[in-house]
Amino acid sequence: MTGSEMWETEAAELVRPYVITKGRGLPDDTQLSLITLVTAAPEEGTQRPTRLSPEEQRLLDICSAGYLSVAEIAGHTRLPLGVVKILLASLTEGGYLLTRAPVARAPLADREILEEVLNGLRRKFG
Repeated sequence: MTGSEMWETEAAELVRPYVITKGRGLPDDTQLSLITLVTAAPEEGTQRPTRLSPEEQRLLDICSAGYLSVAEIAGHTRLPLGVVKILLASLTEGGYLLTRAPVARAPLADREILEEVLNGLRRKFG
C-alpha cells in the first residue's frame, strides 16, 4: 500500500459518518438513550419510500423485526452509536419509526421497612 492509498483510507473513515448523517447533530439523550426501544411504524402502503439512504433503509429493516434498544441496533449495524442515534432520530421525525421510552426505575425500598419485614418473618418462622 502506497502512502497516498493509506491517506485515502484514513480520510474515508473520517468523512463517512458526517456524510451519512448529512451534517445533523446528536439528538438529546432524553429523546434517544441507549435503552430506548425502537420499532418500525406500521406501513400504510406496501412500498417504502426510495428517498432514504441505504443506511436508513437498513435501520428500517432491522427495526421491522420488533422492538430493539438503540444499543442493539447500533451493534447490528456496526456504525458508531452517534451516527445510529442521529439516523434513528431522523427516521422517527419522518414517521418511519416508533420509540418507546424506557420504563422508569422503581424507587428503592426503605431499609427500615425491609428490616421490620425480615424481623417479623424471623419471629414467625424462627
